[in-house]
Amino acid sequence: MTIDIPGYRPGTWVLDPAHSEVTFSVRHMMISKVRGSFGVKSATLVAPENPLDAKVEASVDVTSIDTNDEGRDGHLRSADFFDTENYPTMEFVSTGARVEDGDFFIDGDLTIRGITKPVSFEFDFGGFGNDPYGNYKAGASAKTVINREDFGLTWNAALETGGVLVGKDVTINLDLQGALQQD
Repeated sequence: MTIDIPGYRPGTWVLDPAHSEVTFSVRHMMISKVRGSFGVKSATLVAPENPLDAKVEASVDVTSIDTNDEGRDGHLRSADFFDTENYPTMEFVSTGARVEDGDFFIDGDLTIRGITKPVSFEFDFGGFGNDPYGNYKAGASAKTVINREDFGLTWNAALETGGVLVGKDVTINLDLQGALQQD
């Protein structure tokens, strides 16, 4: 199967970290959500003629976690959660792409804390165009939901009112911009 994406160009695309963001949200105390972000270290998309044959590799700087609370961020960096001393990055390597009911997905292996599990990101192309400097750029967003416990992030605390402090499901959102590399 081949798909047509207006503006798509084959080649090697490299992420622009200054115009890209990885954010997440997780249920807190069963009543609200905590949101945070990570810095993107790198991402490369090798795009052949058929977008469904594209290959993606990405690395996220887990030590950069920011939830707008220094105490919580320190706890999240500790061995209770991400153990950033031993696992400073989160990695993603694609295993395939597909279209399902008109939606585009990128499937791959996500590694957190040295544990690798398959995930699927629903991917939305934002568009393509030249910046003022002649670079051909692409924008996209993607989303997935993971169970944090699948990746060894199992710390929690019981609440007096029932339930737990931290939910299992974590929504990961990507807002990305990349540039086609010049030959």
